[in-house]
Amino acid sequence: MNFLFLTMAFVINLNQADRVLNSIEELANKKYLPIVGPEKGRVLMDVLREIKPKRVLEIGALIGYSTILMAKELESEARITTIEIDEDEAKIAEENIKKARIKPKIDVIVGDALKILPKLEGEFDLVFIDAAKREYIKYLKLIEDKLHKRSVLVADNAGSFAESMKEYLNYVRSSKKYSSKFVPVGNDGLEITTKI
Repeated sequence: MNFLFLTMAFVINLNQADRVLNSIEELANKKYLPIVGPEKGRVLMDVLREIKPKRVLEIGALIGYSTILMAKELESEARITTIEIDEDEAKIAEENIKKARIKPKIDVIVGDALKILPKLEGEFDLVFIDAAKREYIKYLKLIEDKLHKRSVLVADNAGSFAESMKEYLNYVRSSKKYSSKFVPVGNDGLEITTKI
């Protein structure tokens, strides 16, 4: 009976999270909102399923779409720290996260990632970057000491914004500190990078 109740509660939570994600997708289609979206989201979820991270860092929460997407795949003891520079968007992200009723602990930090990243403690198993494209390399340099062997970085817009991300992409592909590959999705794609 307890097991059945827990299973039903889990399904209800999943459905609730899916409902919130669907409503964000609809909103993103009406107003141009640069969310990761369902197609690239599937690639991101595959990474999460493969590595099962306990600590996740997200740079660029916007209104919480990718945060909820990732949290759906994580166990309750996992933790996501997400940074959003825009106060209004961070507030909406917090509301969406609350509505989604997801299991992991999520900390939404409002402010400039370049100032916040040096203050974060501990190591991260997964870092999802979806913020100012030209700053990707700066973000990476600020968190390199917070990555362990096999930590994974997922950088959004590595197709459509490859020129703006050139310094970041060159670094992860040629510094010999990482193993990196581009995964195309439609007209865009994700750069998936593992620390070696």
